[in-house]
Amino acid sequence: MNLFRGIEFANPGFFWLLLLIPVMIGWYIWKNKNLQGTLRMSALSGFLKVKKNKYLVLRHYGIALRSLALIALVTALARPQSALSWQDSTTEGIDIVIATDISGSMLAEDLKPNRLEASKEIATEFIQNRPDDRIGLVVFSGESFTQCPLTIDHDVLINLFQDIKNGMIDDGTAIGMGLATAVNRLKESAAKSKVVILLTDGTNTTGSIPPITAAEIAKQMNVRVYTVGVGTKGFAPYPVQTPFGTQYQKVPVTIDEATLTKIADLTGGKYFRATNNEKLRAIYDQIDKLEKAKIDVTQYHKKTERFLPFALIALVLLLIEFLLRNTLFKGALT
Repeated sequence: MNLFRGIEFANPGFFWLLLLIPVMIGWYIWKNKNLQGTLRMSALSGFLKVKKNKYLVLRHYGIALRSLALIALVTALARPQSALSWQDSTTEGIDIVIATDISGSMLAEDLKPNRLEASKEIATEFIQNRPDDRIGLVVFSGESFTQCPLTIDHDVLINLFQDIKNGMIDDGTAIGMGLATAVNRLKESAAKSKVVILLTDGTNTTGSIPPITAAEIAKQMNVRVYTVGVGTKGFAPYPVQTPFGTQYQKVPVTIDEATLTKIADLTGGKYFRATNNEKLRAIYDQIDKLEKAKIDVTQYHKKTERFLPFALIALVLLLIEFLLRNTLFKGALT
């Protein structure tokens, strides 16, 4: 057991006084050596019958007790304190659902290796940086579904994230359906902060729920939506399979920024545009900071003085030395 576990010292400089111990011991040895005499005897037979003092082995009790008392006294002067700390968080946590577009246009390669893979990689980094939040995953294309419900088991979430690919569902871009499904996953959430990160590279082309209607539902449920438009400006290289192998053609980038901005504004979120990998990573970093800023954590510290036991030990040791010197070892060399 570690005697000083969780202990800090307010005045550690007093430990330099422990250097007095070797000085004390050296003086004690020198004094004893100089007080020894020499006696010449013709025979030792007369001394063989002398009974040995059973306390002889304790003749150095004085210096031992004084040294231990000095150690205890110096420790008390150094003011040992137990350091106690804890956190009081003023929020119940954050629940986040990431809604990701997996339509065919997400295979465009203006982000590397393409929009979908870049989104998966950077979102995974975001998840790993938020170990205390429940996070879920919704994917959408022509329809939408929940790939992973809200969970604190981020290893499972990341594995399911890596499994998503284009072609899992019918093609199209149902932004409203994707947002509605994500908001529905937060319906039963008791978290103080509920967030959807909606990522797409196009405009709403299908689905039974318009994007603005889904945003109004999110607003009523106090769900904040961050929208992210993915894609360069102008045209992007898109791979096309031909009998001669993969060929690239330039396709126009058509992101409905007006709708994405309105969704964000309605729900108290923010719209971002990611034209390359670095900007997408910066967007996730910014969302990470925005949401962390909403958690108020108070750190408490409490220190308790622990010098009294050491002072008492020093006093008891000196008292024992005094009593022994004046009783059992009275007149003995100590």
